[in-house]
Amino acid sequence: MADKLNVALVQTPLVWEDPAANRNVLENFIRGIRENTDLVILPEMFTTAFTMTPQHIAKEEGPATINWMQDLGGELNLAITGSIVFQDGDNFYNRLCFVTPDGSVHTYDKRHTFTLAGEDKVYQAGRERLIVSFKGFRICPLVCYDLRFPVWSRNTENYDLLIYVANWPAPRVAAWDILLKARAVENMSYCIGVNRIGTDHTGHEYAGHSAVYDALGSTIAYSEEETVLYATLEKEKLDEVRGKLKFLQDRDAFTLQP
Repeated sequence: MADKLNVALVQTPLVWEDPAANRNVLENFIRGIRENTDLVILPEMFTTAFTMTPQHIAKEEGPATINWMQDLGGELNLAITGSIVFQDGDNFYNRLCFVTPDGSVHTYDKRHTFTLAGEDKVYQAGRERLIVSFKGFRICPLVCYDLRFPVWSRNTENYDLLIYVANWPAPRVAAWDILLKARAVENMSYCIGVNRIGTDHTGHEYAGHSAVYDALGSTIAYSEEETVLYATLEKEKLDEVRGKLKFLQDRDAFTLQP
């Protein structure tokens, strides 16, 4: 139905800088998800983990992963999204891809590169947000560190669902929990965060806490384990809340500088 969106959040460890191995693991998860799933959401840099050495990844791996998303999504009739290392010319991007069942590819380059890890020295920052219309929902997908910047996330385009894909480390996971709820409430939108778990090659630990929140900040789904989380988002319920609580009508008007 056009007014419902069935989502599946894949929360798993990632293999360091090994796209083929990660595609293999993730494909097993995706092939095992519930029937009637509309959208599968994968973590940030789901083929490599959060690497600051993208030159270790063959340039062909970016297009190969997008082709994999197209083939798998088309076969299973679902959309797949998550971010990957992508090389374009001499530049590297932390590029989120949203691939619909018909094979259409929508991309967003992470705007807020994570300076604490030196991501800004390695990856080019994006400049434009992405809004995808899918199954009756307007969706704004963002990446990890973008979560800390409410102006960039602000619901100025009447989206219905805000998505963050991440490699958010365990020592700061309390901030992840708080900010996901805050983004849902202040934007009167569903908000989904998909994080990885496990320990990466650099020793950083990840605690998951992938979650789905409604426009009032109530928890629809949450986990700290290796799992697939499921949720059904209902446009009618969202419209009802927005109709009663017209907070978005009072939002500030502003423009962003490049």
